[in-house]
Amino acid sequence: MQYQFTPGAERALAAAAGYTGHEGSNELSPAMLDAPAMLVGLLAEPQCRGAIMLARHGIDTDRVCHRWRDLTPRRAPGDGPATPPGRRFAADAELSLQIAWQRMAEYEQPPVLATEHLLLGLVAAGHETSVWLRQQGLDADALETEIHQIYGHGNRSGLLDVDELEPTPPGEEPDCQRPGPDRRRPEIEQIPLLRVIDAAANRAREGLRTVEDYVRFVLDDRHLTDRCKQMRHRLAAALGRISTEHRLAARETQADVGTELATAAEPVRNGTADVLTANLARLQETLRSLEEFGKVLDARIAAEFERLRYESYTLQRAVEITRASLDRLDRANLYVLIGGGSSLQQFERLARSLIDAGVHVLQLRDKQLDDRRLVERARLLRRLTDGTQTLFIVNDRPDLAALSRADGVHVGQEELTVKDARTVVGPQPLIGVSTHSIEQARQAVLDGANYIGVGPTFPSGTKQFEQFPGVDLLSAVAAEIRLPAFAIGGITAENLSDVLATGFSRVAVGRAIAAADDPAVAARETLSALG
Repeated sequence: MQYQFTPGAERALAAAAGYTGHEGSNELSPAMLDAPAMLVGLLAEPQCRGAIMLARHGIDTDRVCHRWRDLTPRRAPGDGPATPPGRRFAADAELSLQIAWQRMAEYEQPPVLATEHLLLGLVAAGHETSVWLRQQGLDADALETEIHQIYGHGNRSGLLDVDELEPTPPGEEPDCQRPGPDRRRPEIEQIPLLRVIDAAANRAREGLRTVEDYVRFVLDDRHLTDRCKQMRHRLAAALGRISTEHRLAARETQADVGTELATAAEPVRNGTADVLTANLARLQETLRSLEEFGKVLDARIAAEFERLRYESYTLQRAVEITRASLDRLDRANLYVLIGGGSSLQQFERLARSLIDAGVHVLQLRDKQLDDRRLVERARLLRRLTDGTQTLFIVNDRPDLAALSRADGVHVGQEELTVKDARTVVGPQPLIGVSTHSIEQARQAVLDGANYIGVGPTFPSGTKQFEQFPGVDLLSAVAAEIRLPAFAIGGITAENLSDVLATGFSRVAVGRAIAAADDPAVAARETLSALG
């Protein structure tokens, strides 16, 4: 496809051509412009909108070159043109250009891609550079909304702040057109609309901040606190596109008929959990109000409020499940994995001894038994644990967990998802997930897991792994995730102190207890060490 570029975008691409990326271009062949090189090219034009947008997120050339260390200048400055005529784009850069073109195609004229469009394409694609940019806080939909405002597209009310970017320096050719004409709605409609949006904006910010305070100070959960902060920043960015001056001019708190209305339950909170529940509801209700009334102003801003509303539902699930799981697993520190045994009688003796020793969780894990014998063991374990402090979990088989009325099921990264497992076992049973990286642990929280297994910490005789994230992963999880987490993988009496030093107080143990000469004694010793 032949693309048209503004002069600023042409300069950025010319600068990008001065770098050798990781797509195999060299001094003798035409430059293969890849996405990281394009990113550096944008930063080489600091007065262009694309570079200004990147600077807001603290992204500069040094950060990009540190991330892509093989991104190096093709020639020293002054050595003449970096490439012969005939620009060629690598697959990731071509994908970004296609996405930018498609997203801008709704304009009446064929789109001419400016630096902000190049950045939008880089963020919106699914390649490695896109992922990195999104990790730095850039959001494709928010960028697209901002670009449409700059071009005057979709601003039907005249109530939006559209001139937020720095003006084009004298003598420079602008990357974009200036905003279109100010098509204001009748004044009689502006003030009530702005009052609605102003009140809803205040409630949404207040509700989200209260939820953030709960996860930060009550749960002490860094991961969920960060999710709240990201939502808060996105909410502020969306609200920032609506004229603050106009909102404040329309505000009339003293004459608001709703300020003195309250239900009997409003002044009462029976605990911090009530505060959480009330403010999650307040957040979601006001985001819906912002979404609906925002449609009168600009459909793209309304869409951002809608995305935030759906994200708040995910946040609510993660926070509420974390809180409830901490209550349900409050004293569960020792989790023991056992097989089905050589006979039903041998299995029963082992299970009884561990239950009597005070083990908090028993997981039935056996890859050798057929389904009939496995469900037989599961139902026996259900009878043995009924009325005791020991929870009963089935490994990998939500169907057998449901049949045996287990307290929960544990799944791995290659097994059923939390969503599918929940569909089988129902709303009450616990669902645990094995995680082998901090990213998987974070995702398990958002997926609605009740607890996670983190490892493998050490080599194990139960399951073979090629890599061992070890105690470093335990430290990372302990530092930011409050969902109940059990260290797993090769944990023994000899290395238990290393696990505890990471901040973990929960462990899952297999052979070190189940295959010990006296499993009950080994379990009691481990419980004593866990405190």
